[in-house]
Amino acid sequence: MSTKYIFETRMQVRDYECDIEGIVNNANYLHYCEHTRHLFLTQCGLSFAAMHEKGVDAVLARMQMQFKTPLRPDDEFISRLGLTKEGIKYVFHHDIFRAADEKLCFRAQAELVCIVNGRLAGSEDYDQAFAPYL
Repeated sequence: MSTKYIFETRMQVRDYECDIEGIVNNANYLHYCEHTRHLFLTQCGLSFAAMHEKGVDAVLARMQMQFKTPLRPDDEFISRLGLTKEGIKYVFHHDIFRAADEKLCFRAQAELVCIVNGRLAGSEDYDQAFAPYL
């Protein structure tokens, strides 16, 4: 299945994100993905803070990751995002490519669910915001 990308952003590896081997530490890819999702939410007109005030919290339920080609200090990369929905889960499809050669470096699926007033439930706000992309 080919991912239909609905959003992308460019970032650059910072030295402190790398380990002793000179490659990006695995945990930093989660930060890259989260930052990409947050930028996408902002583009959709959603604010985590405003949604929390309404009693709606989108939380990460599961993450599957594949590490393909390591990124190194100063590499520029493109974080691309796709979105599908399975029941009440929103599934974000993350692909990170090295900008210099479009080499796939990282692939992940992040499943998010909504907690509405303390209970697992669907969210009309998220459904409406994501409707153009699903």
